[in-house]
Amino acid sequence: MSNITIKRASLSDAETLTSIMQETFDAEAIKWLKEEDNIIDYNIQPPGYQSIHMTEYSIRELVYYKILEDEKIAGGVIMTLTGNLHARIDRIFVSPFLQGRGIGSIALKFVEEEFPQVTSWELETSSRQLNNHYFYEKAGFKRVYESEDEFCYEKRINTNDETEKVQNRDFSGTYYESCGMDESDFFKVNLAGSSISNSNVMNSHFSNCNLSQSKFQNINFRNSLLADLNLSGSRIDHVTMGGVQFKDTSLGENRLSVTFERCDLNGSRFVECNLQDVEIQQSDLSGMRINGVSVKELFDAYERNVKHT
Repeated sequence: MSNITIKRASLSDAETLTSIMQETFDAEAIKWLKEEDNIIDYNIQPPGYQSIHMTEYSIRELVYYKILEDEKIAGGVIMTLTGNLHARIDRIFVSPFLQGRGIGSIALKFVEEEFPQVTSWELETSSRQLNNHYFYEKAGFKRVYESEDEFCYEKRINTNDETEKVQNRDFSGTYYESCGMDESDFFKVNLAGSSISNSNVMNSHFSNCNLSQSKFQNINFRNSLLADLNLSGSRIDHVTMGGVQFKDTSLGENRLSVTFERCDLNGSRFVECNLQDVEIQQSDLSGMRINGVSVKELFDAYERNVKHT
């Protein structure tokens, strides 16, 4: 019988983990999605699952374990810890060639034992993946929500944790001023329409939250991480962006363009912007124009000039 061990993943594992993840989720797509229906199911093929850069981000910023069979990577578990008592299993995958051997069950049991303080585990899976439903329900997860495309599961664990809990209370309309609430944990809380101002929320963690139609004004976001977000239709005005990095970012399904106006991006186009020392590499510049001049024509003229010198 093979030996199964589970260890924290490192950046050096990213290429192998990405390859196995792509192989696993592509096999699931072939199994559960009919090509002629042209269905996109992000629970079967999640955004970025074939990107090594997404894997590297997950290893750096989330809790990422590699599953080893006889010291060879066989799959992985990606988790998000939210507060002290709650965790979300973002992805769990095992190579298609090794499935059916109980490896996934070993991985679930491992993470539960590794984080004994967690009392609530959550995850989503495709409504189409019938084998997943059986797998999670056998592991003690209960279905708490279902739609045509997605099933949501939760597992509650009773512990001897003595953390003070306030549950199932309605505090709507309550006014809090000069209160100490550091290290607090808000889980499944309805804060719609709330206002937070002149408050210290540094080092806070927002995960799996609906912040649509919210306003962030006069905010200190220094050294913050903004990742895995849907910003469609949003506006970013009067923002200082020195040192900010955009990585592995897309325009979403509708491919709506992003506009930068009156911004200081020294060292980093746009309109009335400081573009000193901007460098563009390995990019498709077809159709790009600078002050009405075709970039392609500029390059053609440059290459002709080089050949004649």
